[in-house]
Amino acid sequence: MSVGAGIGLYIAILTVFLMLYRVKGAILIGIFLTSIISWPRPTSVTYFPHTAAGDSAFDFFKQVVTFRPLQKIGNAIDYNYNKGRVWYALITFLYVDILDTTGTLYAMAKFAGLRDPVTLDFENSTIAYCVDAFSISMGALMGTSPVTAFIESATGISEGGKTGITAMVTGIAFFVSVFFAPIFASIPSWATGGALVIVGSLMIRNVRDINWDYVGDSVPAFLTLIIIPLTYNIAYGVIAGIISYVLINGVAWALRKISNDRLAPPNYDAAEVWVIPPGSIVPTWMRFVASRTGLYHEPVMEMHMQQRGGSMDSVSMEHDKHVHVQGRGTPIVLDKPEETTF
Repeated sequence: MSVGAGIGLYIAILTVFLMLYRVKGAILIGIFLTSIISWPRPTSVTYFPHTAAGDSAFDFFKQVVTFRPLQKIGNAIDYNYNKGRVWYALITFLYVDILDTTGTLYAMAKFAGLRDPVTLDFENSTIAYCVDAFSISMGALMGTSPVTAFIESATGISEGGKTGITAMVTGIAFFVSVFFAPIFASIPSWATGGALVIVGSLMIRNVRDINWDYVGDSVPAFLTLIIIPLTYNIAYGVIAGIISYVLINGVAWALRKISNDRLAPPNYDAAEVWVIPPGSIVPTWMRFVASRTGLYHEPVMEMHMQQRGGSMDSVSMEHDKHVHVQGRGTPIVLDKPEETTF
């Protein structure tokens, strides 16, 4: 173990104790404390060793406040679409970005407790996808690194950031960091590595929801979990999980059908049942346009579910011929009196 990694480990343990006593900003304290220890040059844990690379990094660090002009920006793309490799790359980037964004958004929404327990979706998910798609497209046109959702968002969520104000403050902080690039670019990797490990330990609690009693469910889930960190790519893990799930459960399903359930797995009843969450497979914007043109009429109950965040756990139909919704929405008149609880 290197000296820097050792310092990062000790500070990570200190961060855990700070979190244990619920000290606000414990993760940030750990990151900056490790950075401050690593910045002085006359130490064995310095981030700026006396080498050519270390001297160059230290010269940049000493500027503290500076602004590097963007030399290559805007229309930084080669529009040569005559080659097949270009389309292969575009398709690859498309599905990788979709899977990466899906895995990140839904993992962060569940980690923040923002996913609806009924629809398994989170509020304004369509807008989130559209913003991500627009941002990554504009980033590509500007010649920058991908402007998309990153799993490091879990660090901010663990500190309590769960609203749009968090995103706005983060954007302002990124703008400020442009001028203080020498400081933020000099934060060593062993300062942030421990923080991500701690956040990962907080996120791993979601494995409790995996059906470990049936191999057809547990193996694909485990492959997804293990391949993501090994390949440094969320998309590869999701692909491995989907393919393994289809192969394992598809073969078992085919054998059951062919043998008339004589070759069914012994504990097949323990398999997780497939359910289709309530709602529509038609995107929200398509339903909005269709409703404006009179081509689509949204069910009344579905509209009230959306007004209430998608939950039907507190809808009661009482004898007064009304549906009382605990929250927003107006009563719905029924044709006959009855009492039903959803």
